[in-house]
Amino acid sequence: MNLNKNLVLRLSIVAVTSLLIVSCNKSRDYKDSSRATGWKMNAKEGGFQYNPEAKEQETGPGLVFVEGGTFTMGKVQDDPMHDWNNSPNQQHVQSFYMDETEVTNLMYLEYLDWLKQVFPPSDDNYRKIYEGALPDTLVWRNRLGFNETMTENYLRHPAYANYPVVGVSWIQAVEFSNWRTDRVNELILEEEGFTARGARYDVDSGSTFSTDTYLNSPTLTYGGKDSITRGGKRSESLLKRNEDSTNLYVQRKDGLLLPSYRLPTEAEWEYAALGLVGLRNYNVYRGRKKYPWEGQYTRSGNRRSRGDQLANFKQGDGDYGGIAGWSDDGADITAEVKSYEANDYGLYDMAGNVAEWVADVYRPIVDDEFNDFNYYRGNVYTKDAIGEDGKVKVVTADSIVYDTLANGKIIARNLPGEILQVPVDENETYLRTQFSKSDNRDYRDGDKRSTRYYQSFGGDAFGEEETEDDSKRMYNSPKHRVAADSTGGLDRQFDQSRNRTTLIDNEVRVYKGGSWRDRDYWLDPAQRRYFPQDMATDYIGFRCAMSRVGSKSKKGKRPRN
Repeated sequence: MNLNKNLVLRLSIVAVTSLLIVSCNKSRDYKDSSRATGWKMNAKEGGFQYNPEAKEQETGPGLVFVEGGTFTMGKVQDDPMHDWNNSPNQQHVQSFYMDETEVTNLMYLEYLDWLKQVFPPSDDNYRKIYEGALPDTLVWRNRLGFNETMTENYLRHPAYANYPVVGVSWIQAVEFSNWRTDRVNELILEEEGFTARGARYDVDSGSTFSTDTYLNSPTLTYGGKDSITRGGKRSESLLKRNEDSTNLYVQRKDGLLLPSYRLPTEAEWEYAALGLVGLRNYNVYRGRKKYPWEGQYTRSGNRRSRGDQLANFKQGDGDYGGIAGWSDDGADITAEVKSYEANDYGLYDMAGNVAEWVADVYRPIVDDEFNDFNYYRGNVYTKDAIGEDGKVKVVTADSIVYDTLANGKIIARNLPGEILQVPVDENETYLRTQFSKSDNRDYRDGDKRSTRYYQSFGGDAFGEEETEDDSKRMYNSPKHRVAADSTGGLDRQFDQSRNRTTLIDNEVRVYKGGSWRDRDYWLDPAQRRYFPQDMATDYIGFRCAMSRVGSKSKKGKRPRN
């Protein structure tokens, strides 16, 4: 009897164990089925489709990963200029990517070459597109200086190919960034087999690629040519399986296309320039940093390079490079990129060489009381324009919008193939607490709420009209006007008022970092200056940034190309 009982007990244990194993084996594999509904994902029959192989964001061409964190923004070592436009404030910046070097002449020439081929300036319809993108080479001229060599050669001569591009306005830098986004994503689609191979070389003004157009209305990309948008090997294989497949085009959820190239915000640029990652010790910053490198001096203290200058800047009156020979910094104007050591993030020339445009509209203060996370002043919210047919409006050759700048230069606000943008309206702002209007550039500093004339709470958010009365403006900057006359010529009206007290308005942008024309005082990453967004100089260039999607940190921070 005891033997039988033991046998029954053992068999019962085995049976229960087997049931548990079977039940475990029958449990849902959430890699293949939804944790929300239990439905199988990526089923041939239909249902929800997603990319199970999607990994973290790739590093785009030319970029370096910068892990975000907290830092003290605006902490300058000294302020002999007495600008009082810097108050130390603690900010947090999300992880992002930044160009390893400043955008070079060679990179910008590639942009100009593409524009010239797709929108030939010989065609009157497109001439202003190319001309509006050209850098201003006359920025090198000086009334009492002989600089015609740079005027004629700096942009195009191969000797200057890897030197930072200058003579580019803030607006032109933004347009270059937009173009770069589209060309990078266009190549990704081709390499992944979604678009026809080599199609990017055979486009015209009516069949260009735009990332936003492809993501929002892919059938309108490349001028609506299915032979291109469905011409890749992967698209062809999908068509053979199902002609009505909804996955013929890459979507945002596939994680394949990169976010936009753009100008870095002021907070991002300053954080990246400081390179504080090299000074961390048990999550505490050791000491203070005056420059992108460690130490309080502009010359190297290393034994092998002792005394060498660590950046390209003006060392004194009439001294742009030092005495020829050992103590020379190697440059009298700009220098070839990567001529000096990178900072701890692997970024070159974050001090000296050329100063750099950043995205922010300039104001004397940083309003950290309102925001201390990804601080940025300059938000102008827009949305896609929708036509009567319910589809997005794509810009055509006949609907290009041109802007006439204050200096008389004409630029294209959009290019054929892009989605027309319009300001957000009540549909997006009604009963929202985060924003109440499309243009937020002067929020809390420069709008009527910030002035002593503001009487009632609410103001323009409740329909109060803007005033043109100069006495009611916080910043009474000049108002230059340019308009076309009846003959097509430009009527330039220069503001000759003697009552202007500032140049600050919504059209001036921050630029950071010292340049070859600046003394070492401006090499401090916390220093900030401003310049009209539609003007250019021989000492301001730029580099691009890209937002990080997903995790805060990653392994490997080398540029992709």
